[in-house]
Amino acid sequence: MHEYVRYSAGGVPAGSLIVKLYRSGNQIRGYVRKVADTDQDDTIFPGEEMEPEAAFKLAENHRGNAPIFVDLVEDVAWDPSWGRLRQ
Repeated sequence: MHEYVRYSAGGVPAGSLIVKLYRSGNQIRGYVRKVADTDQDDTIFPGEEMEPEAAFKLAENHRGNAPIFVDLVEDVAWDPSWGRLRQ
């Protein structure tokens, strides 16, 4: 089972990945953001909304050794089928 860390603003080092999950209509969608150094813009890929499972798979494929952070917005509740979420 994959393990993720709950996102909190300002506590994520450059190079980290953040999966942001939000509501789009009646569905939960997400995208992946790679945090850049302070003098650069973050990278967002693939640039379109995805289902949560696809966003987590994309993040896992790009993670390296860094943890993956999860940003739950718009009252999105964590689904244990996505993995384990640490605080």
